[in-house]
This record gives sequence, C-alpha cells and structure tokens, in this order.
Amino acid sequence: MINETMKKLGEERSVIRELFEYGNRRKAEIGADNVFDFSLGNPSVPAPACVREEIARLLREVPAEVLHGYTSAAGDPAVREAVAAYISASFGATMSASCVYMTCGAAASLTVSLSALCVPGDEVVVISPYFPEYRIFVESAGGKVVEVPADENFHLDLPALGKAIGKRTKAVLVNSPNNPTGAVYGEGEMRVLGDLLRKKSAEKGAPVYLLADEPYRELCYGTSPVYPMNVYENTLVLYSFSKSLSLAGERIGYIAVSPRCADADGVFAAVCGAGRSLGYVCAPALFQRVVASCLGKSCDVEIYRKNRDLLSSALTSYGFSCIPPEGAFYLFIKSPEQDAVAFCERAKKHELLLVPSDSFGKTGYVRISYCVARSVIERSLPAFETLAKEYGL
Repeated sequence: MINETMKKLGEERSVIRELFEYGNRRKAEIGADNVFDFSLGNPSVPAPACVREEIARLLREVPAEVLHGYTSAAGDPAVREAVAAYISASFGATMSASCVYMTCGAAASLTVSLSALCVPGDEVVVISPYFPEYRIFVESAGGKVVEVPADENFHLDLPALGKAIGKRTKAVLVNSPNNPTGAVYGEGEMRVLGDLLRKKSAEKGAPVYLLADEPYRELCYGTSPVYPMNVYENTLVLYSFSKSLSLAGERIGYIAVSPRCADADGVFAAVCGAGRSLGYVCAPALFQRVVASCLGKSCDVEIYRKNRDLLSSALTSYGFSCIPPEGAFYLFIKSPEQDAVAFCERAKKHELLLVPSDSFGKTGYVRISYCVARSVIERSLPAFETLAKEYGL
C-alpha cells in the first residue's frame, strides 16, 4: 500500500511544469524560435560576475574535502555569520547567526518553517492570488489554508485579513514582491499588518507568526519592500538566492528567525528539528560559501524592467488589461474570457504558453513570465496581437 496523498500529488503535476514540458516538446517539433514559452519563472539574466569568480576561487584555493564535505546541519558557521551581519547592516534588523538556518532554496525554507510551527488543525492565512505550492506545503505540515483575496490592486486587504485571523491562525504568509501579480507591499500597509498581528496575538494569547517569502526582494522597479522584521517581531524571513543571483537550479537560501520573536531559541530549535525530520540538513556546501561572498549583489534587474515595459506596453495597446507590476518578473493580465484555462488553450494555438490563474487561487486571469530573452518577447508580439483581435479587443 502506498501513500495515496503523495500518489495524487505525483499524478496531478503542477500546471506550470506541465506547460514547461509541453513547450519543450513543441520546441523539438517546430523549433525553439517558434514557441513563446512564458510559463516558468526561470531566471534568464546571467548571474553577477561575483558568482563565477567566487566559484573559481573556491575551487582553486579550498581543499576538495573541505569544499564539498558536510557542513553543520544548520549551515556553515562562517556563512551564517555572514548572512546575519548582512541583514543587520543592510536592514537595521539586529540578527544573530544563531537565528540563521541555511536551506535548499525557498521551497525548503517554506516547508521547514511551516513544519516547525504548525500542528494539526492550525490555519495559515495566504493572500490570493498566491504561489500554488503554498497549499501543498501548508497541508503537508498539517495545516489548513485560509485564503484572503488581495484588494483590487493586488495589495493587502487589511480589513479582510483582520476578519480571517482567528484562534486557530498560526501564521500569515506574505510574498512581496508577489508571484504572480508583481505587487510590492508598501511600508504603510506592512506596518498596519504588524499592528494587526500584535492585536490578534494578544487576543489569542499566543503568537500569530508572519512568514515572509522573499525570493524576489531585489527585483523591484522604483520601490523597495520594507524588511518584515522591522514591522513585526514574530517574523520568519524565508529567502532564496534563486532570483537575485540567478541560481534557481542550485537550490540555496535561508530562514532567518527574528531574535525578537517570542521564544526565538525555541522557534529556531523547531526549525532545526523540522529540517532534520524532512531531510533538509546541510544545504549545498559549495553554494553556501558562494552566496556568502555575494551578499548584497544581484543580477541586472534593469533587463527585467525593460522586458516588463516592452510587454506590458504592447499588450495594453492590443486591449489586454493588467496592473503594471512593481516587482518580480510576471505580468498578471485579465483573461478576455472568464474561463482562463480556455483562453490559455486558445493562446497555445498561437504557440503562446501562458499560465491560467485558477491554481493561484483566483479565476479569470493569466500569468505571463517575462524572465525570457527580449527576442522571445519581440517575436511573440504578433501572436499576442492576433489573439487580441480574435477576442475583439
């Protein structure tokens, strides 16, 4: 007998990944230049020079048995010290290495943190639309997802959040810059959220934690997200270098538990225990050391901004409707028909691979990943224009 829940997850593959695989098949059939794949949030901008330089230096100067050997379960002590010093210096949030846990990317940061905090019956509030795997991660940790729709501009609907947070709420999970909308939550709304969580924690008699999923922090256009620990003490920051350093396939990130968190030592011990239970101990040793030397660096975000401007300008001129994203590398456009799945199927006939919003917890929209070569966007525009005309836009 096998685990039927896991079997179901394996059989019901991610819509995004399915589109990506479909795109690979189509490229083999008709040529890569004829397929416009906007499905996967796979960074297209090269990593900054410091990444290649540090890899070369480490391979040259550090003995292989040290470089590729096990680190401490929570991460190399020197790397954790570097991350803590960077957070303290850059964001003014006093951080200790004893509160930093190195992870295998953002997914591990999320699953470890949720497993550390949740017991069966706990609720985790998420803002819809949201990254589809959130539901899987929460439910695998024994929790229940409570969806709170964002406001009309895809920012926090604070009154609705207040109504959704109750006695069973263990955490509120936020993602800014946001996948899939590109919204960046402002300092004002985040401070109000912090005040709300303090009030709800007092009513509950136990902390309501803020889980800040931050793989897109550096990918902003004209604004910067507030550092969550500065607005609320019971915060865990879940960070990944996948987008900032274009290292998605290397799976490297960290969990930072606020030292001001209630029973911070106990929370961090639970993080360590959850990592042990899930098998997420000792993140990739080489890339722990690489990112420690590249803290504060990022890929050329200007390339993504130019992609955003080109694509959003063209699509709106064709009649599509979208709110300009403030960060990340996604456009979230309104589907010309309520059935976004049907719209995406029609788009496929023009070799446009777009992700319907249904699995993100919102119907009637489409996510377009513009982390692609500019030439892909340029070649795709006639197909988008033809598609718009088919809908009479």
